[in-house]
Amino acid sequence: MSISRLARIPLRSPSRSYATTAGLNALARPKAENLSATWKGTSATGGNTKNFIGGAFVDSKTTQWHDVLDPSTQTLLTRVPETTMEEFDQAVDSASQAFKTWSKQSVLARQRFAIELQYQIRQNADALAHSIVLEQGKTLADAHGDVLRGLQVVETAIGITSNIVGEKLEVSKDMDTEVRKLPLGVCASIAPFNFPAMIPLWTIPLATVTGNTLILKPSERDPGAAMIIAELCARAGLPEGVVNVVHGTVPVVNRICDHEAIKAVSFVGGDRAGRHIYERATTNGKRVQANLGAKNHAVIMPDANRNLALNSIIGAAFGAAGQRCMAVSVAVLVGAAQSWLPELVERASKLNVNGGFEKGADLGPLISPASKARVTGLIASCADEGGQIHLDGRNVQVPGYPAGNFVGPTVLEGTVGMRCYREEIFGPVLTVITSDTLDDALDIINENKYGNGAVIFTQSGATARKFESGVNVGQVGINVPIPVPLPMFAWSGNKGSVLGDIGFYGKSGINFYTQNKTTTSLWRQEDAIGNKASVDMPTHH
Repeated sequence: MSISRLARIPLRSPSRSYATTAGLNALARPKAENLSATWKGTSATGGNTKNFIGGAFVDSKTTQWHDVLDPSTQTLLTRVPETTMEEFDQAVDSASQAFKTWSKQSVLARQRFAIELQYQIRQNADALAHSIVLEQGKTLADAHGDVLRGLQVVETAIGITSNIVGEKLEVSKDMDTEVRKLPLGVCASIAPFNFPAMIPLWTIPLATVTGNTLILKPSERDPGAAMIIAELCARAGLPEGVVNVVHGTVPVVNRICDHEAIKAVSFVGGDRAGRHIYERATTNGKRVQANLGAKNHAVIMPDANRNLALNSIIGAAFGAAGQRCMAVSVAVLVGAAQSWLPELVERASKLNVNGGFEKGADLGPLISPASKARVTGLIASCADEGGQIHLDGRNVQVPGYPAGNFVGPTVLEGTVGMRCYREEIFGPVLTVITSDTLDDALDIINENKYGNGAVIFTQSGATARKFESGVNVGQVGINVPIPVPLPMFAWSGNKGSVLGDIGFYGKSGINFYTQNKTTTSLWRQEDAIGNKASVDMPTHH
């Protein structure tokens, strides 16, 4: 999903200096100060982020810290610990002890937590969104969308009383077979930087309502939303130790994969980290679901609604600065639709690149200077390999934010052999490919190694049917630019975009966090001891 492969951000060094909170402008500073004053586990004014272990926010004793910088200004917001192994083991021990009682709670009690959590999230959505804008760089509207998509999973989890119902059948006279879904134990969730609220909320609700306990490791780049969610879990009545939050990079991830008490691992991130986690954790006998990289295509047919198609593609390609696993990163213009390229470029050029709190901002900065350097390098590779740069966002200037990690909307034209097509860019870059026919477009998509999603814009039902039937991806959109299923369904990417065979949320999510127990019992009616009493004179013979 994110291009980050658990990349380490630089450890704090005494010689390094950043802007203080004064580096934030008048829009951002009061929000940062309010976050620091209101929430126990996070800071947006230069303080330390804490671990959350056994229901308490705990200062880490580590000597290694990661700096979280506002990507618009490079202002130091917080320092994130590299959780020590002793602290990590304390978190797992806390989760293990909590499992003994939480797993015995009734499904109604666990449902009550989900009901209360959705209320808490709604009441505190502004705080979550403000943290996301500050640490991740999203626009305020997009940050609220991040929270909302996570909240929808919480709301769906409230239906656990219906969705976890078992099965029972009398298989022979007086003999019953029953199947129940039982929790696994301690589970772990490793979240990416690009959805600081949504991805933790993919896992926390379903893990807990099914009776498990959870170790959450948010991204070390933007952990604030996860820390707020942890506090909201406590406010919603979740017992101590059911959810714990630790921080760090590769050493902590490896400990998650290796710890014998952890039964399942959920991961969203890049290819390299995902393969490492999947292989290491499954080798240690753990259940793993991993969502990896993507290269999502949008096919534009000549008969498409032109305005709908162009606006949809621009929103899906450049929203969140392209840092979405379901961003449209490739547009395939079929036949006469190739003449729409100049208008697509013109519309993209009008998007407003700005700080996330600025009114009218369409997209904000990338997460880090390293991400910006990688994206601009991939843009340059297009021209180096013979492609065309129709719209170049590398030198975008954003008034008031001279130090921001900004890249403006960029439109490239290339071929499937170029780096800008083959690699996941994870920035506001749309690569345009031309195709003579729908069949050619389907071949392009199906030969790509990734399989998260693909969409088509057409006004022909027959064309849409052929595309839906012939395209080999997990999530298909027809005149819908980002076909991410709502959480009553399940995430269903395929090919190189996933590892593990049980998807996120929906019924698949419940299956991931549970194991079946099948009981067959025989109670013969004729053996009943509650027969009517006899009043006849007893005889002994």
